[in-house]
Amino acid sequence: MKPGTLVIIILALGGSIRLWSVPLSLVSEPATPSNTQREPIKPIPLHITLDTQKVSLGRMLFEERKLSHDNTVSCATCHDLRRGGADHRKYPIGIHQAEGQINTPTVFNSGANFKQFWDGRAATLEEQIEGPIQNPSEMGSAWPEVVTKLRAAPEYVLAFKTIYPDGIQPQNIRNAIAEYERSLITPNSRFDKFLRGNESALSADEKEGYGKFKSYGCTSCHQGINVGGNMFETLGALADYFKDRGGVTKADNGRYNVTGKEEDRYVFKVPSLRNIALTSPYLHDGSAATLEQAVTIMGRYQLGEELPAGDVDQIVKFLRTLTGELEGQPL
Repeated sequence: MKPGTLVIIILALGGSIRLWSVPLSLVSEPATPSNTQREPIKPIPLHITLDTQKVSLGRMLFEERKLSHDNTVSCATCHDLRRGGADHRKYPIGIHQAEGQINTPTVFNSGANFKQFWDGRAATLEEQIEGPIQNPSEMGSAWPEVVTKLRAAPEYVLAFKTIYPDGIQPQNIRNAIAEYERSLITPNSRFDKFLRGNESALSADEKEGYGKFKSYGCTSCHQGINVGGNMFETLGALADYFKDRGGVTKADNGRYNVTGKEEDRYVFKVPSLRNIALTSPYLHDGSAATLEQAVTIMGRYQLGEELPAGDVDQIVKFLRTLTGELEGQPL
């Protein structure tokens, strides 16, 4: 290792130490069209190749309330494409007005996440679909009931038979919905335009905000195409978030609920920051009403820093540049 080439970020996690090695150039240099290839954040591809028939069928199913036991809730109920792919609630509302226990993540760009759900219990989008369908606080249904309803609808019988030789089956329903969800990419944000060489796409304050986002170490967790969504991390790395907040719930245990390992308590999938300006409230518990609050909380509990108001303001200005387009239209 050459002197001066790496910055080592050290975080104490419940008695353990984690190290991240970050190229110094990513921390100290402002992003410019000449060095964006070295940036920790990558632009979303402008186009991806998917099965258009499956996407079309998946769209129908995504909006289909018959997937719920009482025909009142669809995937789009909580993942509203007009609301950043989320629902703007602290916790989602399912059938019989049942309240969920964890904040709804956006469906946008979910195909780029390395795991699904806050606790990462689903490895794929297809696997993720199992949860809401059968969760009594969400859709409260079961596959035999869903299949029976869809087989009674001629338009679904025809659509499935055209694509899937065995027609309407649970695995085919999951596959079609997942293919549609993969289509929900939001490229061409102002920040992506900047990364692709348009330096005028960002204001001076927004560039400063991105520089501070890097220099504080935010890119240790928030990088890649999704600006997150590709690793797990403990909430409360440098201060006890849950002690300060109080009222710990089962959902707060995070990945511990999946693995049963003590080291996974309070560990969550790092959320994507794409379109983050559209998906309030923030954090798994919906406790941050604004981006300013969310950035302040992250500074305190993840970085061990009380961020100055001016720095918070500039970082938030940068985060607002991550809002992209859906099917060619600004979100």
